[in-house]
Amino acid sequence: MTAFISGFGMGGGLIVAIGAQNAFVLTQGVRRNHHVAVAALCIFCDAVLISFGVTGVGTLVASNPTLGMIAAWGGAAFLAWYGFSALKSAISGGSLDAGTEEGRGLRHTLTLTLAVTLLNPHVYLDTIVFMGSISGQFPTPDRYLFGAGAITASFCWFVGLTLCGRMLAPLFSRPVTWRILDSVVCLTMWIIAASLIWPTLTS
Repeated sequence: MTAFISGFGMGGGLIVAIGAQNAFVLTQGVRRNHHVAVAALCIFCDAVLISFGVTGVGTLVASNPTLGMIAAWGGAAFLAWYGFSALKSAISGGSLDAGTEEGRGLRHTLTLTLAVTLLNPHVYLDTIVFMGSISGQFPTPDRYLFGAGAITASFCWFVGLTLCGRMLAPLFSRPVTWRILDSVVCLTMWIIAASLIWPTLTS
């Protein structure tokens, strides 16, 4: 289950960052505006992109030792940088404004959900390229467990945001909440980064 836990930790660390998608999902949860459909669409998009990365990019990396080495060190460097960014965010603090605009129809809401999800170039870098490359460090069965862990993290996060929106909105409006969350993300990213390069250092 190491691969599943790594995927869950990495997926969770990448997903929970303050951003337009999380603000939008939390907003719909607070206002109960097609919130279940919004969460389901976000989870579906993540699942498709992560699966494509694991089965496509991940398979390519796994078949080439040189690419595997590059992916390991490149992924570790990215995770170290990402963890450092989370640490800076934890020090400076942040907050999430859930917004108060009026609810809209299902079609319009889902269109906005797709926009905030798929028009962000980082989503493709994180899910297809980055997570796909990292999954290539695992043998085939574990590679799929890694992807399943990341998808599970996406499921837990978006379900929590949308179904507990009214309860979470005041919590996430406090800088101290994001400081704690960013600190956990920082620690998680650094631990996974170390686990990526440790086999190459001890071989």
